[in-house]
Amino acid sequence: MTSAYGQEENKGFVVDEIIAKVDNYIVLKSELERAYQDYITNGGTPSQEARCQYLAILVRNKLMVAKAEIDSVIVEESQVDNNLQRRFDLILGQYNGSPQQLEAAYGKSIDQIKADIYDLVKEQLVVQRMQEEITKDVTVTPAEVKRFFNKIPKDSIPFLSAEVEVGQIVRVAKVSDEQKEETKRKLIALRERILKGEDFATLARQYSEDPSVVANGGDMGFVGRGMMVPEFEAMSFKLKAGEISMPVETDFGFHIIQLIDRRGNEYNSRHILMSPAPSNQDLKDATDFLDSIRVLILNDSIKFDKAAKEFSDDDQTKSSGGFFADQEGGTFVSVDELDPVIFFSLDTMKVGGVSKPVAYRTDTQKDAVRIFYYKSRIPPHEASLKDDWNKIESFTLNEKKNRLLYKWFEKARQDVFISIDPTYDYCRLLE
Repeated sequence: MTSAYGQEENKGFVVDEIIAKVDNYIVLKSELERAYQDYITNGGTPSQEARCQYLAILVRNKLMVAKAEIDSVIVEESQVDNNLQRRFDLILGQYNGSPQQLEAAYGKSIDQIKADIYDLVKEQLVVQRMQEEITKDVTVTPAEVKRFFNKIPKDSIPFLSAEVEVGQIVRVAKVSDEQKEETKRKLIALRERILKGEDFATLARQYSEDPSVVANGGDMGFVGRGMMVPEFEAMSFKLKAGEISMPVETDFGFHIIQLIDRRGNEYNSRHILMSPAPSNQDLKDATDFLDSIRVLILNDSIKFDKAAKEFSDDDQTKSSGGFFADQEGGTFVSVDELDPVIFFSLDTMKVGGVSKPVAYRTDTQKDAVRIFYYKSRIPPHEASLKDDWNKIESFTLNEKKNRLLYKWFEKARQDVFISIDPTYDYCRLLE
């Protein structure tokens, strides 16, 4: 027999405990302990108050999920599936990409692990969607920003890490037509083997360069329109169920694609990816090109931001003149948030310098070279309105959103049933 809050009374031990109920949703003791331990691990001070704060967050999240159901606020399954796959790939990467190691560590099958992650991911996306709906109209005025900052006690003004303005110009090594044709021939040969009866997933694990292939055998799961690159999506909608395409080129390389199933605007496909590798001469050509751009910048024949917009192959930074941006869109980035490779590159440079071309792999796993421009640096300092307006504005906005979310919680909790284990009465969450 299980008690109202989850104890196995007849067996004399606790499997897990339900410590709160919000309509049909529950908070488990293990959820609270995991969140609290993460807080401690990250340097938090152990206290009952902190534990209560995390319990309040968990209850509020369950309330948002319950209210989302009442208010018909939904997230697309394709969005959940894509977030699930990214989360799973990150976890799998911690175990050297080995499903066997992952299953051994969790004591569960891959399908069971994914099922557990699915529920967590879906809840997080629903909570995020609800928070966006509740706070979408919140803005702050300059006067509110100043009031917020002036209310901070002098001995509590945050001390900010060093920040830098750094930009990059990227040149992807252009692959020769001969190498592209060779890659296509390899994929066509694999296609023929599959048509003759060999297993698609087995060949995908053996030959595909998609990192997720270790876990999924090339199966991308159901996704909606706009979730994959255009060339991949277009071919997937052209194919009939079971049909395998000829090689298709995308930014990632060449694919052969098999449509597994389609339902409306969603489709499930699998693929094998191969990326033709550039030759040493291709990499030298890219390096020489950036060397020439670097000389022009150093001679002041062209401004760095103009050169980035005109010549860079990196879509994420070229529109901002090559500069990396923080979460608010500002060009000053905390050194704590920099990619380690960029951080150590800057460590060897002077402010105002432009680096020599450096080889690297892009996010789409292409061989490329890039140059860095170290524009400026703000040393570690106490926050001020003059130097840190954007950050303080963001703090002010978040504080205002949190106040609105608290008011929403106080009102919304009247619409649903909430019960909390008496063990946590000291948190006084329902008063």
